[in-house]
Amino acid sequence: VQLQASGGGLVQAGGSLRLSCAPSRHIFTINDMGWYRQAPGKEREFVAAITKDGITNYADSVKGRFTVSRDNAKNTMYLQMNSLKPEDTAVYYCDADILLSRYDESDHYWGQGTQVTVSS
Repeated sequence: VQLQASGGGLVQAGGSLRLSCAPSRHIFTINDMGWYRQAPGKEREFVAAITKDGITNYADSVKGRFTVSRDNAKNTMYLQMNSLKPEDTAVYYCDADILLSRYDESDHYWGQGTQVTVSS
């Protein structure tokens, strides 16, 4: 199974984008999910996370501007990004702890990344 992130693009500062992350095929369930980003020349950094029960956590740099959510019925996670700034420009990656079947233990997966570019 692969995690597929989508929704990136080019937007002006102050604009909004909504990212999505979902597995490529049917799976049993997903526990914790998260978003990370990596800007050119920088290390990957945490952006936001959400548990299966909907408890969220955010990096200080995005609090009040980004909202992470999920639809457990669709096994899909979203990242609503508002008031975007040029410093938000990065490749955004999702990750998730996935159980492929009810008999499996969870394994950690990374998505392939989606580019977000914010122009000034």
